[in-house]
Amino acid sequence: MTPRHAPAAHARRIACYAGFTLIELLVVMAIVALLAAIVAPRYFDSVGRAKEAVLRTDLRILREAIDKERADNNQLPLSLQQLADLHYIRGVPIDPITDSAATWVSLPHPDGVTPGVYDVRSGAAGTARDGSTFSSW
Repeated sequence: MTPRHAPAAHARRIACYAGFTLIELLVVMAIVALLAAIVAPRYFDSVGRAKEAVLRTDLRILREAIDKERADNNQLPLSLQQLADLHYIRGVPIDPITDSAATWVSLPHPDGVTPGVYDVRSGAAGTARDGSTFSSW
């Protein structure tokens, strides 16, 4: 072999050894699967905690808006949409548990005579992490 053909022979030799073996790929895939198994439960747990936090915040904001409407006009709002129409809230929020704005449960005044929305609850079924039901918040 002459020196001028040496680079071509070297390139052929490198091409024979390029790539990964099946064992190397399996080891990498096993490591990735192990990491995913460790991270996935924590991810879904944090998503659940975040949804509960958003639900609590939405309920607090809706209840404050109901109280402000009652204080300003001396009457309860007839619906949650009326709170949005009167600009007490930007819009009826989406319940993060049910992913719908139509599942809010409007509770009437305890005296049974006064019209309007006195309180609001989530229409979500199930229980929160603290053991209470979403509909009891």
